[in-house]
Amino acid sequence: MKKRLLTILPLLCICTAVAAQDSIKTHHHAEDSTDIFFRHLNLNELTVTGVTGDTKLRHATAPVSIITSQVLRSTASTNIIDAISHQPGISQLTTGGSISKPIIRGLGYNRVVVMSEGVRQEGQQWGDEHGVEVDGSSVNSVEILKGPASLMYGSDAMAGVVILHPQTTLPEGEIRANVSTEYQTNNGLFGYNLSLAGNQKGFVWDARYSDKMAHAYKNKYDGYVPGSQFRERAGRLMVGINKSWGHSRLVWTAYHLTPGIVEGDRDPETGELEHAKDWTGHQYSKSLPFQQVKHYKLVWDNSVNLPSGYLKAIISYQQNRRQEFEESEDDYELFFKMHTLTYDLRYVTEEFNGWKLSTGIGGMYQQSGNKGEEYLIPDYRLFDFGIYATATKTLGDRWTLNGGVRYDHRRLHGDELMEDDEMRFTDFTRHFNGLTGSIGVVCNINEHFNLRLNVARGFRTPNMSELASNGVHEGSVRYEIGDQQLKSEYSLQADLGLDFTSRYVSAQLALFANRIDNYIFTHRISETIDPDYLTYAYTQGDARLLGFEAGFDFHPVHSVHFSNTFSYVDARLLHQSDATKYLPFTPAPRWTSELKWELFHHSHSTILHHHTTDAAHRAWFNNLYVAAGLDCYLKQTHIYSADDTETETPGYALLSLSAGTDIQIKGKKVAELYITADNLLNKAYQNHLSRLKYADENNVTGRRGVFNMGRNITFKVVVPIQITRH
Repeated sequence: MKKRLLTILPLLCICTAVAAQDSIKTHHHAEDSTDIFFRHLNLNELTVTGVTGDTKLRHATAPVSIITSQVLRSTASTNIIDAISHQPGISQLTTGGSISKPIIRGLGYNRVVVMSEGVRQEGQQWGDEHGVEVDGSSVNSVEILKGPASLMYGSDAMAGVVILHPQTTLPEGEIRANVSTEYQTNNGLFGYNLSLAGNQKGFVWDARYSDKMAHAYKNKYDGYVPGSQFRERAGRLMVGINKSWGHSRLVWTAYHLTPGIVEGDRDPETGELEHAKDWTGHQYSKSLPFQQVKHYKLVWDNSVNLPSGYLKAIISYQQNRRQEFEESEDDYELFFKMHTLTYDLRYVTEEFNGWKLSTGIGGMYQQSGNKGEEYLIPDYRLFDFGIYATATKTLGDRWTLNGGVRYDHRRLHGDELMEDDEMRFTDFTRHFNGLTGSIGVVCNINEHFNLRLNVARGFRTPNMSELASNGVHEGSVRYEIGDQQLKSEYSLQADLGLDFTSRYVSAQLALFANRIDNYIFTHRISETIDPDYLTYAYTQGDARLLGFEAGFDFHPVHSVHFSNTFSYVDARLLHQSDATKYLPFTPAPRWTSELKWELFHHSHSTILHHHTTDAAHRAWFNNLYVAAGLDCYLKQTHIYSADDTETETPGYALLSLSAGTDIQIKGKKVAELYITADNLLNKAYQNHLSRLKYADENNVTGRRGVFNMGRNITFKVVVPIQITRH
């Protein structure tokens, strides 16, 4: 009976992904600094682009969070995932300052798909120490789809999708340049970004280069943390044509990251973190051990307008190189090299009689090889494809229904490897099939209330690490063994949301319940393969996750906003003992609060006269704001305590202050200035999702692990340059 239900339910499940398919784009003023998910903007004014064309956000059945370009520019961060991790329901699994993995409602790794340049980002994301290889300065806006999105993105989109939108093409006849730079006091981070974009008679281009470097960060317990320094360089070039028939664009990106590796070893007598004799913490140069990550991407994006809709085709090639240097800066011990080819073809109709339809096919071919001396997973090849169809029906001004269904097939083949006359990896092939879907409804009760309900089924095939690991995983500091017989994970999630907007108050409540069959996790076994490491094996069980996000924004006057959000998730393995019943690395409950005062905003701008008669010294300050924020993380006691996998994390609160403004001279904006002070009181804390929390114990103080960054003040300047205007 249970299997029959799981076969029928996918046809009744797709709401989360339908309305927010490949891109959900907001059409609003470029200077708007509002976070759309938990702010006061009128939902009627926002448009999202789903699989069935443009849709008002108030008609979207999916729980979606949208982060605008101005919010990204004003947010202090060390990488793009760090920048979005302040959103309700979003967290990050971190290793130092440069490596962050997105966690959506308690699920991460291969359960979250990251989309960049219109295609899924593929970079060995199964690894603890593998971040997202995307330059944050090239991202214009971000959409976060929460919940199963396998309908549009196939396997791995079980927890949701993070969509990183690039800079938009300019209007006809315009050429613009942009220069930005930032500095952070804690880790000495210095970065800059240069760009030049234009649109001349339909020929469009966008060229960008960015460079960022940081020395070790510090906190009041550990001082400077050896291995937390990094260097990041990235480039992007887009050329294409925009015509009345549609567009065709070619995008090339290159991303180089050299992060240090924080080992957390301590001197047994002094308790200090071990480091080289000549190390002071201020060096920007790399030091052993470190990683070298290079990611290259080529994307061909095409869209053709047809009489009754449009046809879109995207083809991409990605190459990911991931090396690890431990003993020598010239000889790597570990080297993963991966090639990925993806394709997506879809047709979307115009609206007719309240209907919008779309259908498409997409897939991926992937090949990964080991080029180093150390092995964790075998060389492998992956091939998959999926076909889907969706429909949206609008009933008057109050009701919107949508749904769809998708079928996927994936083939994984792992190669045999003999090492020292012993079988390290066996040759094997696995085939996986998945049927997913969703259905959703939105009721616009009146101009103030919106009620939305969504039920979606997602699935995820086991990755190669889970199927065939046989070696030391340095990121987890343990010996891992895979299981070639693992089954696909299937999830069934229900979302219920209620939104309220008025002139002075806006509030949102999003509830979710998620059941996952065949959830894959690791557990310790008694067998000892390497005497220096504990041995863990992959296994499966059923899990369930319950939680909610709530938001409240009060703005008694136009210029003052008092915003609050609360996020909570309870994630458990079913039929387990007390020590193993909670899913590991579940985010702690979090409450955020911000009081923001917009002193001058657009028409309220004020001219400040300096004490001089020179008219050239008069400056206009526009969009000037000051804000105070408080992030409160409650104590996390829901842990996977078996084998000391996790420990409880005490609660803590972080205070921040920020300010920003546009500077205008003679009515023209010449720069944007932002100052942010994070962890203002220099609180020593450990985030529950920080992997450094489990490093060596300090024998002098009794504290275990490495603490997060202390007080950090960020200064950022953005200078737009208008070269020509239509």
